[in-house]
Amino acid sequence: MDKGTKKDQMFEKMLEQKKEVKIVRRIVFVVAIVLLIVGLLSGRAMYKYITEALQPVDPNSEEVIEVEIPIGSGLTSIAQTLEKKGIIKDAKIFKYYAKFNNESQFQAGSYGLTKAMTLDELIESLKTGKVYRTPVFTMTVPEGLTLDQIAKVVEKRTGVKEQAFLDYVNDKNIIADLMNKYPNILSDEILAENVKYPLEGYLYPATYPFYEEKPSVETVVTTMLDATSANLTPYFAYLQENEKTVHWLLTFASLLEREATAKTDRETIASVFYNRMKKNMPLQTDPTVLYALGEHKDRVLFEDLKIQDPYNTYVNTGLPPGPIANAGKSSIEAVVDPSITDYFYFLADNEGNNYFSKTYEEHLKKRAEFID
Repeated sequence: MDKGTKKDQMFEKMLEQKKEVKIVRRIVFVVAIVLLIVGLLSGRAMYKYITEALQPVDPNSEEVIEVEIPIGSGLTSIAQTLEKKGIIKDAKIFKYYAKFNNESQFQAGSYGLTKAMTLDELIESLKTGKVYRTPVFTMTVPEGLTLDQIAKVVEKRTGVKEQAFLDYVNDKNIIADLMNKYPNILSDEILAENVKYPLEGYLYPATYPFYEEKPSVETVVTTMLDATSANLTPYFAYLQENEKTVHWLLTFASLLEREATAKTDRETIASVFYNRMKKNMPLQTDPTVLYALGEHKDRVLFEDLKIQDPYNTYVNTGLPPGPIANAGKSSIEAVVDPSITDYFYFLADNEGNNYFSKTYEEHLKKRAEFID
């Protein structure tokens, strides 16, 4: 092959490479233009959607829609309720708008709202608590109560007889209906063989408004379960991420609630329980013994610790089969976000001060110093 032929071939290759480069550049240019157009169209569509979502659903509507905001509802659940009722167009837009304006202190109650209301008007109504109806009376259920204790509160405040309440919350058919109505919080775990009462720990501690003089037992129970559902919703993502259940959360939280005193550090007590469970050590918490005994005592005796019962955490490892009382927000938060410690023991003196220890020997010394 002569030099002229080689030069011609090299020249042809260069031309081909230039053509390929041009083609690639065209493809990149076309793709960029397409993406830009799509982006602009998407941006316009998104802008239009957000703008419309910030406006009233129907400015000319005069229909008053009753909306119930359960006690303890967070911004997310409130926004979802408003969207479901057709009061707003998009729950997420409402949520972001409220957060942008630093609005979060909303009040529970029954509201009369319309589709003609602006987001600002809705927020103002929810903040001021301008309710559609005024409660006839309220009922306060404190933290740390067992189901039988709640039954006494219900009878005193609502007129529903204690036994009628207990019969209702332990009726198999009613429990099945409630499980269908509240699948997000009531699972098959409440029907496990060793669980004493299906709804133990599931009736949220709060102050409840009632809008009739003599509410039915169904109204009382569903009102409380509504509050439980609303207050647990913020923890569903945590439970899913950690492969835990509502039953696990309420059971764990109930132990902290029953161990609590006025000065109790629940987060640190939670860390003690976590540390013990990691080592497969029994939790050894007295409230579970009292629950197993089925009675309330000022002091747990040594012989009580030996009772053979699934709820007794002195003879069984891990959490008991179910909650032993209703737990409030602070106890639930402590389970979700415990302190990180090396403690395995704790005790409380007569004044409610807590003392934590890493070893059993240290624990015994503190017992001798602060208890004995």
